[in-house]
Amino acid sequence: MIGIGIGFIVGLLLWTLLEYVLHRFAGHDRRLGKHVRKEHLMHHAQPDHFSTLAKKLVLAVPVVGALALVLVPIFGAAGAACVAGVVVGWTFYERLHRATHVRGPKSRYGRWARRHHLHHHFEDSNTNHGVTSPLWDWAFGTLAAPGEVRVPRRHVRCFAWLLGDDARIKAEYEGAYRLV
Repeated sequence: MIGIGIGFIVGLLLWTLLEYVLHRFAGHDRRLGKHVRKEHLMHHAQPDHFSTLAKKLVLAVPVVGALALVLVPIFGAAGAACVAGVVVGWTFYERLHRATHVRGPKSRYGRWARRHHLHHHFEDSNTNHGVTSPLWDWAFGTLAAPGEVRVPRRHVRCFAWLLGDDARIKAEYEGAYRLV
């Protein structure tokens, strides 16, 4: 039973590395991930564009399948738990990523995730590739501490949670975000 729990935790950690690698290299590198890169750069140009579930599964199924083919025969139930941890991490990432765009934060972690991610979108797309965790950005030297994130007015409709009734940044977000 301990092996299964450890396998699951290792899977969650493995997901954060996969998230970083997929985002940084398949999403931003010209030499890799042509289709992933096209979708990802469209999301940067139009932050309310999210790939369809079918397109996400075209990437997820082979990645998760390959992990299962390797880990389950070698580690048995602990390998299956590791794969489950990756799936849970990936699902959490998908939900968190969408939430950073469409809903205001409800916790300290939510505030961190939005600012960290929007810095990547609007300040420096070569940094902050981890959406759920800064661990691999820190390890690989791509972590940037966001200052005041400058959100282009043309994109603010995608982040309606930032705005008050007067179409200005809400007081609770002043200093963290600025319209430009």
